[in-house]
Amino acid sequence: MKADVVIVGAGPAGIFTAIEMIRKGSKKKIVIVEKGRSVENRRCPKHKTQKCVNCKPYCHITTGFSGAGAFSDGKLSLSSEVGGDLPRLIGEDLAQETIDYADNIYLEFGADHHVEGLNVGAEVKEIRKRAIKAGLKLVDCPIRHMGTEKAHDIYLEIERYLQNNGVEIMFEYECNRPIIKEGVCKGVEIVKADGSDSCEIFAEETVIATGRRGADWLEKICEEYGVEHVASTVDIGVRVEVRNEVMETVNKVLYESKLIGYPLPFKNKVRTFCQNPGGFVSQENYDNNLAVVNGHSFKDVKTENTNVSILCSHNFSHPFNQPIAYAQKIGELTNMLGEGRILVQRFGDILGGKRTWQEELTRSNIRPTLKDAVAGDITAAMPYRTMVNIINFINAVDYVVPGFAAPETLLYSPELKFYSNRIKMDADFNTNIKGLHCLGDSSGWTRGLMMSSVMGVLMGRKLV
Repeated sequence: MKADVVIVGAGPAGIFTAIEMIRKGSKKKIVIVEKGRSVENRRCPKHKTQKCVNCKPYCHITTGFSGAGAFSDGKLSLSSEVGGDLPRLIGEDLAQETIDYADNIYLEFGADHHVEGLNVGAEVKEIRKRAIKAGLKLVDCPIRHMGTEKAHDIYLEIERYLQNNGVEIMFEYECNRPIIKEGVCKGVEIVKADGSDSCEIFAEETVIATGRRGADWLEKICEEYGVEHVASTVDIGVRVEVRNEVMETVNKVLYESKLIGYPLPFKNKVRTFCQNPGGFVSQENYDNNLAVVNGHSFKDVKTENTNVSILCSHNFSHPFNQPIAYAQKIGELTNMLGEGRILVQRFGDILGGKRTWQEELTRSNIRPTLKDAVAGDITAAMPYRTMVNIINFINAVDYVVPGFAAPETLLYSPELKFYSNRIKMDADFNTNIKGLHCLGDSSGWTRGLMMSSVMGVLMGRKLV
């Protein structure tokens, strides 16, 4: 098969590359290769089975048109301060300008016009003051919350828009490898997910946008084909769940409280991420049956709890350069303790040096929204450095949000965020391999829906 541009991955980065090319009047033939299914065919059976059945050949939560992020919560961060290090590559002004541009595209396709976190009154000042006293930084970030169910509708409209404008989307095809000869990328070799078909797509330009789901694959490709890169950060942490009453003020004023700290004694960066007022804790599966915890919230269906991720960033130096493998091992060990499921433990039990038992959860004010989580001891698998950082960070947040560090606060594990080793690129997203570009979370430069979309917009303009 021949194309002008082949895009591997139909997440936000790949999608917005194609959208921008269309909007700029490009007549180039665009082919998108996506391992998962179309939006309308992405279905998690858990609402019927009441437990994760580990779908094969891939998880429908992490794979398919719109990627993993849209099916978790669908939050768009509207500040260049949030979403990775792309502004360092392209400049703060261009990053913010393109965020506003991409945001308008989401609005055109049906995103809610309401923006959370615009409150700048006395309540925000009080929260910030308490954060400063606790040694934490409160990051201002307006949020456009599409919601898990509404994001499906928005991305379905985008999917149809691309197809109606001549973009060929090859669903349930996986990229085996890029076709690289003498330092030039000629296209990709792909195979049907069930192994029934394979082919080569030759293209002038190849865009890799496989997201966190493809971070491990891209790392191996970089090593095999000499794509220049450096070891990036890996985030290891937990998903915290508390009653809505505890988070009531923060939820109302900020919707999502983005707090950053560097707790003693190790001073690793620890941050909150993906806060879901009235939301659900969820499970998603990666390759090799790795189960990790996540969270999402619907626009219309709410629970009595709020969940938020607490992530500890790890950076490694010589001679170790396999941060993704390191995080995977921690996840595998935690899964082993939970017989392949997510572990949950009360904060008070962690401080008391004991595991949590199922009958103890039934006596708490907080009822787990992840019904099939296994009560146990997450400290048996979590590295000491990471666990100490998380405990000290939770205690600091408790000063900002009283009750956050209550004995019955729930911690789910493992929460892992895989980012590819950072690909070395110029501001036009050119790698050292001619014709090869890497975008979104798979590039190591972005984290999240909006900044990945921004990278796609800019890539689309360059390709035109």
